[in-house]
Amino acid sequence: MLATALLVLLCASTSASALQARASSYNGEYGGGGGKRFSHSGYQLEGPITALRVRVNRYFIVGLQVRYGKVWSDYVGGKSGDLEEIFLHPGESVIQVSGKYKLYLRKLVFVTDKGRYLPFGKDTGTSFNALPLYPNTVLRFISGRSGSLIDAIGLHWDTYPSDCSSC
Repeated sequence: MLATALLVLLCASTSASALQARASSYNGEYGGGGGKRFSHSGYQLEGPITALRVRVNRYFIVGLQVRYGKVWSDYVGGKSGDLEEIFLHPGESVIQVSGKYKLYLRKLVFVTDKGRYLPFGKDTGTSFNALPLYPNTVLRFISGRSGSLIDAIGLHWDTYPSDCSSC
């Protein structure tokens, strides 16, 4: 009798877990195999992505920095090239990222839920197009590998943070 009750309880909790909506997904890694690993996973606790800084040279995405809420992530990548900075509007989110790569990242295009396209870099290499797996999810943080350039990028999707009064 106790075994049956335990089995029913176990099945009920498994069914409840299966009914919970999944929200997080991952795309990547897009790029080459070099560089040192980085992850902005801890920064997502500061809030949603609110701005992007991308350093580009004639051929590559050289460096990257993302603002989460009001806090800038650590800068990853090299120091050469031109630094471009774009701020998202309040409540605006990245819902798609496309780009191109060979051994290094060459182009990034961030698409927002307000219909804005935020392009960085040059249009050469192998194409990728990253979208969240689940509806109503947005880009929450990035990861990848870098050295003197951005070698590769990974894109992590989840729901928009519900508690973001300071963003």
